[in-house]
Amino acid sequence: QGCDRRCPGCFNPQTHSQNPNKVMTAAEIFSGYFKMPGPANGAAVKGLTISGGEPFLQSEGLYELLKTAKLDHGLTTVVYTGYLMEELRGKDGMEELFGYIDVLVDGPFKNEYKEPSLLARGSTNQIFHMLSEKYREEDFLMKGKIEIIISKDGTITRTGFSCAD
Repeated sequence: QGCDRRCPGCFNPQTHSQNPNKVMTAAEIFSGYFKMPGPANGAAVKGLTISGGEPFLQSEGLYELLKTAKLDHGLTTVVYTGYLMEELRGKDGMEELFGYIDVLVDGPFKNEYKEPSLLARGSTNQIFHMLSEKYREEDFLMKGKIEIIISKDGTITRTGFSCAD
């Protein structure tokens, strides 16, 4: 939980706190998710996207979550990080963790490179690393789309950028 990058203009500043909120195992996360009613019960789910805060601050938990997603549920995985891939390579367990990631989107958000038409990145300096053959970069180039997620507790999260941003 949390983020130590503190990118100026960050879209998710509410994710910066590194104080533990709710600690769950990968099994608990998927157990709860697949019990939810309606279309979110997992029937139509094909993939898992992990974004920030900074997922690699919890690399052990991230590893377990991605491994469970791939091996137990057959999901594709996309992970966003403010770190560069080169910064992560060589750290203990990282290559094995990368083995459970289909697409890694790396690089800090940079307000001066913000591009409102991007969906899957906040700024043009962020790079897609296709770590498997599940996706191509073109799969992430839809323009001007946003997704709004309303949680059970009423929290509203918006992803993507509309052309008006």
